[in-house]
Amino acid sequence: ITSEVVDRVYKEYMGDAQSPAQVRDGLLDAMGDVFFVISAVEVARYHRDAGNPVYFYEFQHRPSSVEGVVPEFVKADHGAEIAFVFGKPFLAGDV
Repeated sequence: ITSEVVDRVYKEYMGDAQSPAQVRDGLLDAMGDVFFVISAVEVARYHRDAGNPVYFYEFQHRPSSVEGVVPEFVKADHGAEIAFVFGKPFLAGDV
């Protein structure tokens, strides 16, 4: 990896971060992209190349049920959309 690439990545995620919260948010975005987005895009390309339609979405709604459970800076965790797609009773075992 060249220093130019490192500089670009740093600027993309850290920008002009001036507070610990901004640094945290940049690092969380970078980690999310590394662990979720990059692999999802790769799989989507395989499906596309096989002639299948591919759709992407980004769920950002913060559920009211997480108040006091997760930190305020968390928008939506991985899998948070499940309760909105299938309904909360599905998750609670009340089906």
